[in-house]
Amino acid sequence: MKRYFQLGDVFGYFIRVFKKRDPNAPDSFNLRMMHGINKISIIMFLICVIVMIVRALTR
Repeated sequence: MKRYFQLGDVFGYFIRVFKKRDPNAPDSFNLRMMHGINKISIIMFLICVIVMIVRALTR
């Protein structure tokens, strides 16, 4: 059961997405756009979770 609630990989992904890009990594337009869309979706998800928590607490 403990294995299902391990979130280390999830938080590790958040850190990898928002850290500075490695200059030696391969660069392509498609990869940059994919990472940009991922950043936008993560930020939107976190905002929605915060709004849902605030609404639940104020009812």
